[in-house]
Amino acid sequence: MKQTKLIVFTQMLDFVSQDEMLTPLGRLDKYISSENIFNRQMVARSLLDTLRAISEDERECVSVLERIDRLADDSEPTVRAELMEQIPHIAIFCQENRPSIPFAFSKYLLPIVVRYLSDQNNLVRKTSQAALLVLLEQELMERGDVESLVCPVLVDLTAPDSSDDVKTEAMAIICKVAPMVGRDVTERLFLPRFCEMCCDSRMFHVRKVCAANFGDMCGVVGGEATEELLLPRFFQLCSDNVWGVRKACAECFMTVSSASSPDVRRTKLSSLFISLISDPSRWVRQAAFQSLGQFISTFAGPCSNTGQYFRDEAQWIKIHTCSMIVLTRQKCPCGHTGVRHPANEHGSLVCLTVLSADEPCCADADAQKCLPEETQPSSRAPAQEIPEQELFNSFHYWRTPVPRIAPELELELEDRRPSAPALDRKQLQELIENLEPHIDDPDVKAQVDVLTAALRATALDSGLEDAFLEPRAARSNPFSSQQPSEHLPRERERECVCVTLTTSTGVRAGADRMCVSLSVCVCVCQWKVRRTLAFSIHELALILGDQLTAAHLVPIFNSFLKDLDEVRIGVLKHLYDFLKLLHQDTRRKYLYQLQEFLVTDNSRNWRFRSELAEQLVLLLELYSAQDVHDYLRPLALCLCTDRVSSVRWTSYRLVSEIIRKLSSCSSLLVSFLGELVEKFCHSQKWSGRQAFAFVCQLSIEEECLSLDQFSEHLLPPLLQLASDPVPNVRVLLAKTLRQTLLEREYFLSSVNCQQVALEHTLVALQTDVDKDVKYFASVHPGSTRLNEDAMSTTSSTY
Repeated sequence: MKQTKLIVFTQMLDFVSQDEMLTPLGRLDKYISSENIFNRQMVARSLLDTLRAISEDERECVSVLERIDRLADDSEPTVRAELMEQIPHIAIFCQENRPSIPFAFSKYLLPIVVRYLSDQNNLVRKTSQAALLVLLEQELMERGDVESLVCPVLVDLTAPDSSDDVKTEAMAIICKVAPMVGRDVTERLFLPRFCEMCCDSRMFHVRKVCAANFGDMCGVVGGEATEELLLPRFFQLCSDNVWGVRKACAECFMTVSSASSPDVRRTKLSSLFISLISDPSRWVRQAAFQSLGQFISTFAGPCSNTGQYFRDEAQWIKIHTCSMIVLTRQKCPCGHTGVRHPANEHGSLVCLTVLSADEPCCADADAQKCLPEETQPSSRAPAQEIPEQELFNSFHYWRTPVPRIAPELELELEDRRPSAPALDRKQLQELIENLEPHIDDPDVKAQVDVLTAALRATALDSGLEDAFLEPRAARSNPFSSQQPSEHLPRERERECVCVTLTTSTGVRAGADRMCVSLSVCVCVCQWKVRRTLAFSIHELALILGDQLTAAHLVPIFNSFLKDLDEVRIGVLKHLYDFLKLLHQDTRRKYLYQLQEFLVTDNSRNWRFRSELAEQLVLLLELYSAQDVHDYLRPLALCLCTDRVSSVRWTSYRLVSEIIRKLSSCSSLLVSFLGELVEKFCHSQKWSGRQAFAFVCQLSIEEECLSLDQFSEHLLPPLLQLASDPVPNVRVLLAKTLRQTLLEREYFLSSVNCQQVALEHTLVALQTDVDKDVKYFASVHPGSTRLNEDAMSTTSSTY
């Protein structure tokens, strides 16, 4: 025994000594072709050390760079990702040693970065995107290379034929790259595609990325391009069907406003902000409230002695005092309305009136009246002498201290955080009252309109909406004979009214009256009432017929799509029942809106997504094969990758039904089957490969496509799973072959060209090292069905 250990130890010493005897380049050559993935990963990690070791020899440095290009072709994604993580460090080394290797980066490294941007593997793509941003931030890339090599690739990745994930990632990178490449390149290469993506109707993810980065894009291209090209797209995004897109617009509203002219800000953006702060979604309203002070600050003029203001060219001038919206407003000695710092009664005033660049706030002699005593000229150093970096020190900006939150509590607190606005009703009323004496000023009027809308919106979250909206509701209801204070029934009574209306059978004669009543019950009722109606609106549509439904119920239905999840679930559970009653043209419009059901207020609400998958199965019969391929297919594939196994299993059945729907069109079917093979059978995750086996089994059991089509397009990649390293995948494959395929005479016939391959695969599974694989490949339990078995054996680990 001791002798054996001595031999092994001696061999290890020999192995180590052999490595030590190799040159850095020889060691690189030894492991770069290793069959062991770990060794090739180590090669990628040690590239920088190797270059440093041979930095004195220009020829050997070039040899290492050539081997980097060879390593970039590695078939293993983890090796490619590891290599890409090292590229920025190697680029810095090349920059430091530029005299000896002047073209190293542009010749050897940059092509790899550009190529990996369109890599099929998600990890490699994301790593290359991060590397690209680092290279740009460190100014390691020549401007000409960025414009000629990187930018065209990013634009191509956002083409209509790109996959949704790639398109979304590329657009996010474009938005981050735009400020780095400057206005000229952005306007010529990025701006047309950005405008196009803002209107992408297929998937909301791209529109959400555009909305989130809209302000940055406006800041890059300047005011003229913003008003001519971007603002029309911004108006569309602010009225998007998906609340997440509207929320992103509310969050970037201040930067968009600062890039616009005062006239546009006053006449267009103020009314647009009002629509966001009055949005049906509480998340959009909350984001708008958080941006309220920032947006109001863009109306401020150069007369502000403290705080911040925006010049016409959208330059944000920061001074070292508070610039957030404040709680009280007073009249400045110069005659303009100002605001006082909330932390100090005697704080300085900030005028909110926009003046021309050459118009002073007040006469020079009176200028000091706008300043508090402690800020008037004295022997102390003036503010201009403060170091520039200190002007942006967060210590100088007043805010309520934010407590530190443990990471494990963030998710819980996010679900429980209050939706109350930043300012309460009393504070908003004070602001409006102080501004109203100056309402003749168009800018002040715009601010008053925005603040009034904010005041109205506070009622939506405070339970005061009935009292606040009573007068308007009374005026809009032609059947009301009551006084405004008595017009609206209580919440429980309104809920009973909804139930009564939905269970009535003889209401067709009074349909118009009922529809108006429903409309009023929806522009003022509590969410519980809307929820009751959402669960019953399909019954109303059945009573009213397609014409009255299109005229009166469709607008109500559309408002429910943007409502709270508690209301949307009622619409979703009867989505098929409602849409089937609509005319075909009206029904087809909802194809663009189905994707918004993927977004919920709480991402843990997996039952919402499961219900969506079940409804999509029913909706397949309402649409053509082309519509199913263009709109329902992306939703199904997205649901197949859900975090919750129950949603995924339901989605696999949806995929099999899509196969059935597309089987009538050969070109669409072949395209979809090829996509399934690429996304699932060749997936890096074992769960995706297992899903492919399950979809194949369902397609045969449910007769979703012909056996000839299955043998040609799905059987060859399915048989390849026999060599899968994960036993769970091989178990499901064995069940599929033994319990489903071999039950069909077609696969036992010698006419089938795949019979030999099928038999060889089954024999290989019967001799598998895993006992479960061997069992299911050898035995055919007559009472066991794959549908039940697959769920029982994999749901706990899948």
